Amino acid sequence: MALDVGTKTIGVAVSDPLGMFAQPVETIARTGRRADVGRVAELCDQYAPVRVVVGLPIGTDGSEMSSAKEARRMAKAVAGVVSGEVVLLDERFTTAQAERVLIAGGMRRKKRKKVIDQAAAVLILQQWLDGPFGGEVVEPEPPTGAGTEEGS
Repeated sequence: MALDVGTKTIGVAVSDPLGMFAQPVETIARTGRRADVGRVAELCDQYAPVRVVVGLPIGTDGSEMSSAKEARRMAKAVAGVVSGEVVLLDERFTTAQAERVLIAGGMRRKKRKKVIDQAAAVLILQQWLDGPFGGEVVEPEPPTGAGTEEGS
């Protein structure tokens, strides 16, 4: 499964059972991190992915863009509720590439706006499936109120 985390929506894609082809699933309208993560968890229950690949916005100069902070936060939160591995993967140019593909397919602007994040998630997942693999494995957030003393 792949997520393209935006400020207003999250695009979701999954692979076929053989792990060869990515396909769009849905666009989640963001309503708050808890609800967003809850919906991702429901989709993980439904599709049972081995891992969740979260796009990490990287600029042309190789540095993380301002939106990377939210992608990292979402990845950590998702890692806390899914059983599979969560990986951050460079998503450089995926939204622009997705838009070009949708325009080439003759899709009108209004429709593109509704599916652009799904299309970007498909590109992120296909990048992972085509390999070589990589990315940054994300550890879940520690439970709230967890002690920091040794032995707790």
